[in-house]
Amino acid sequence: MILTKLEIDKQVKKKNINITPYSSTLLNPNSYNYRLGHTLIEFDQIQIDAHQKPKTKIIHIPPTGYVLQPGKLYLGSTFEKIGSKKFVTQLIGRSSIGRLGLFLQITAPLGHVGTYHSWTLELHTVQPLRVYPLMKIGQVTFWKTKGNRKINYVNGEYKNYQRPQISKFYKEVL
Repeated sequence: MILTKLEIDKQVKKKNINITPYSSTLLNPNSYNYRLGHTLIEFDQIQIDAHQKPKTKIIHIPPTGYVLQPGKLYLGSTFEKIGSKKFVTQLIGRSSIGRLGLFLQITAPLGHVGTYHSWTLELHTVQPLRVYPLMKIGQVTFWKTKGNRKINYVNGEYKNYQRPQISKFYKEVL
């Protein structure tokens, strides 16, 4: 069951949902708008090998914005730290952003119960697109769980970050 605007606000006030910083002006009927952080990671090589750490460059998005280029993968992060020990989070793009040709968070939208951090965002554009720090870029929904919730995502590899994080797949043993 998805939480509504009023329920999200109520659960934030009860501290069952954590969003920092929080503003009720960013609430939607069934979600909360999150904003793009100040940093991007751009992959700095034409071919990426899943078994090797990729070469990247860090981009600090200036107030005047930064133009994303097609054919490149960028990682950004939510400006807000978001999470809940009670509800499942799901991060998705905003339709307004999709209509500009930006694909956002298409492979990893689901967050686990127990996480609370800035989320890494996958960004890919079909045409050059200027993005800005703190722009409303996506939305997060909160879902009630059914069944045993004794296990929370407390030891995950991508937990507790404040900036975008590259894949750690290259560390996996074959």
